[in-house]
Amino acid sequence: MSAADPTGQQLLVVVDPVARRVDGESVRIARDVLSAGSVAKICLPDGPAEIARAVARRGRRRMVVIGDDRALLRVVALLHQQRELADAPLAWVPVGPLPAVPVARALGVPLGAVAAARAVLDGAERRLGLLADESGGVVLGGVRAPAGRSHSGSAPASSAPWWTPAARTARTALALLTRPTGRATAAGPRLRVEADGVVLADADQPLDRVAVTMAGGLADVAVHPAGAEAPLRCRARAVTVSGPDFRYRADNRIRGPVEVRTWTAEGEAWRLVLPRE
Repeated sequence: MSAADPTGQQLLVVVDPVARRVDGESVRIARDVLSAGSVAKICLPDGPAEIARAVARRGRRRMVVIGDDRALLRVVALLHQQRELADAPLAWVPVGPLPAVPVARALGVPLGAVAAARAVLDGAERRLGLLADESGGVVLGGVRAPAGRSHSGSAPASSAPWWTPAARTARTALALLTRPTGRATAAGPRLRVEADGVVLADADQPLDRVAVTMAGGLADVAVHPAGAEAPLRCRARAVTVSGPDFRYRADNRIRGPVEVRTWTAEGEAWRLVLPRE
């Protein structure tokens, strides 16, 4: 182990081409920090095909992605499709404008190039969950349907939730959702929502939106009925949303249109280096 390699880490640093164009200075800084603290092989792919080849030829090196949310998602999706994700530890240096890195913020990855690169070298590996759909897609942050507006998916601070932690099941959620609220409901998208086979909302019930995120190895489902003050939540293994050609946001990217989409929670499906607490 040389003086320039205090950790002995073997890294494959994949620099997304968009990151090189958008913020070359942050890319340079991250490369310098990583190269000073490890044995780092730098890969500068020109597009998705070269990124796929780099993933396939990574060997025993830990992969480090330099780029925005899309860059990381591309690598995670490739590994997931090859059934190698659970055995491929990853690290990430987010590079891009704030609107392009919401997943990094949600996961707790530092946004500065120096801090993120140091976390790669000194951080701790954590196993994280994801949502996988039937088409082979993966979601690391969350899903919102329909995609017309961007929402946080949380209840207003002044609203009391309709549930208790012990009652976060699909069947209890169904009972709460069908309870009269005493409020007039506004028109909303007609979506059918099922959680583990239990219908939470049907097409005859207007909704504001549906949000799905990972929580403790399960999918946390938030159904927002039109006109209601607070969402209804439950946890499930699988969530199916269907409706007439709807679009949805997955990790802040608009997808669709589709008529039906099912997301299945996969707990501890991938490994990411994060700052030590």
